[in-house]
Amino acid sequence: MIESEHRPLPWLVSLPLAVAPVVAASVIGSLATLPNIPSWYASIVKPWFTPPNWIFGPVWTVLYAMMAYAMLRILRRPAQERRIWPIVVFMLQVTLNAAWSVAFFGGRSPLLGMIVIVPLCLSVAWNLALFWRRDRISGALLAPYLAWVTFAGALNFAIWRLNG
Repeated sequence: MIESEHRPLPWLVSLPLAVAPVVAASVIGSLATLPNIPSWYASIVKPWFTPPNWIFGPVWTVLYAMMAYAMLRILRRPAQERRIWPIVVFMLQVTLNAAWSVAFFGGRSPLLGMIVIVPLCLSVAWNLALFWRRDRISGALLAPYLAWVTFAGALNFAIWRLNG
């Protein structure tokens, strides 16, 4: 085996690969969400456990940073560790993350949100397991994200039931 096969991706490659998908999901999510908060979201019935609107921005900022750092750690693992599935599943869950905002807020549809958030939760759990096997810190970094998305699923379900 050639020595270069053991080296992780260089920082100048791994950092943008880790950060860009998360930033893209954040931007897409914000574009779908923010215009609909004062109008549609303010007008629908929400369950008693709905957090105040101001909490979502800081929570998502921290979660997105943790996701990017977890991915960076995976990308910086030695190349022979078969990183393809963790990377593919990471990209899947980040795509579903953005798709949920588009479905729920952009589409103003709690039903579409439910259709997206179920596979989102499953893909985040799968991603956490794949990351955990390669780097426990990376897996642990996704645990709060899984908890938050699961909570968002319960909130989405309640909103769907209350407004259906």
